Amino acid sequence: MKTIFACRNNIALRPDNSRVILRPFIPSSHRQISSIIRRVLDLTEDDVARQLDAVTKEFSHRHHQMKSMLYANYERVREHIPPGKAPSLNRELLIGALFFGEYSLESAALFNPSIVPHPDQSGVPKGQLRFIMSLRATGEGHISSIEFRTGLISSDGGVSLDPVSSYVSVPKVLPDPSYDNRSFVTKLREMDFDDKYTSAVMGALGDRFTRRDLALQMERVLREAEPATHHLHRTLDHIRWLADSNYELLFDETVALSERVIFPVSANESNGIEDARFVRFVDDDDTVMYYATYTAYNGRDILPQLIETQDFLHFHIRTLNGRAVQNKGMALFPRRINGLYAMLSRQDDQNLFIMLSESAHHWSDPQIILRPKEMWEYSKIGNCGSPIETEAGWLVITHGVGPMRKYCIGAVLLDLEDPAKVIGRLKEPLLVPEVSEREGYVPNVVYSCGALLHKEWLILPFAVSDHVTTVSSIRLNDLLGALLT
Repeated sequence: MKTIFACRNNIALRPDNSRVILRPFIPSSHRQISSIIRRVLDLTEDDVARQLDAVTKEFSHRHHQMKSMLYANYERVREHIPPGKAPSLNRELLIGALFFGEYSLESAALFNPSIVPHPDQSGVPKGQLRFIMSLRATGEGHISSIEFRTGLISSDGGVSLDPVSSYVSVPKVLPDPSYDNRSFVTKLREMDFDDKYTSAVMGALGDRFTRRDLALQMERVLREAEPATHHLHRTLDHIRWLADSNYELLFDETVALSERVIFPVSANESNGIEDARFVRFVDDDDTVMYYATYTAYNGRDILPQLIETQDFLHFHIRTLNGRAVQNKGMALFPRRINGLYAMLSRQDDQNLFIMLSESAHHWSDPQIILRPKEMWEYSKIGNCGSPIETEAGWLVITHGVGPMRKYCIGAVLLDLEDPAKVIGRLKEPLLVPEVSEREGYVPNVVYSCGALLHKEWLILPFAVSDHVTTVSSIRLNDLLGALLT
């Protein structure tokens, strides 16, 4: 086999526990909420001003527009203000602070990266490429979110990162997102809610509808039902759950990419947004969409979901449909193949599968293309991100799990026209955990969620023992030569 030299760049993205967001901490007990508020209402206005000033001095340098955030949090508990009371603005802000807490996004790990070309390449020196790297940040309670970094790749495969802001910001959750009726109904059918109540709600809506449209139709069906049965309420609850799982996020354009964080919003991802695999997808009409598959985790179950964005400011979060939407590690090809979308997946926690579909949101009929073969992948194999198109074929970076659950990174080559056909495969790993990389949150692991091709170089960011992230540069011709030998 031709020798492959993977040059590890002098980069180490380590978790920084000073990067914090504000999270609401609102007790489930209405009595406890009211008690806290009552204590604030009993303070004099001078005491309120003094306490609010102390909070502001201690925390405002850690958060953008902190006062507006305190007020927004006050709005969450406003209904508990006793009738006839009209708190001053300072009192409202202090109440908001009492129901907030800081959450350190990266206190445990910063890992499992993917990398894509930046949508804005203006001003980039000739021969270089600006990129966006996504990272899985994990904090207290093993809750994972998505962070971003930017940087440049030089013509010789060197990688440099832009300075990282000390601030982080969560986006606005848009209150009235839009939905596709066909996809919505398909998902309800998969959930076994294809009944007269579903038909009554969805049949009154257009091909596309908003959350407000949906709420009005649900209210109508509930009002007209005689009687309002347990089954009706259960159906409407699941319709709401599905609507909550499909949402839209919007960042302020003044917020730097390294400040943007996508934190769990819906119930099905309450314990984490894991292992986002971003890919720049170019459709047959040359329109560009950045997709990312990720794993939503609620502490019990996992659910593969999809992110869509064109500008990394406005994000659509979608559920995926079809019998093959299960397990982790779904990775979308960067273009259609013979008019169809293509996706890699791991259906059985052992083998690598491929699926073809007319829609990016509907997946069925998986086909095995790769089974464990070498000892370093005997337990299971999977992808390390979306396939990369080369003249020789589709390059797929893989991960394999061997003895002692040691994770290594490998590679395979698929036929360009028939990606179910494997035309090359490494016998030995491309990357293994070095001695200095064995210790971490999960020992003995190297892992990636996506690589990028720039000129003659494969740029492969990867995580070390589920703790920190580094980057390797690999000559494409060396890798292809080894795959085709």
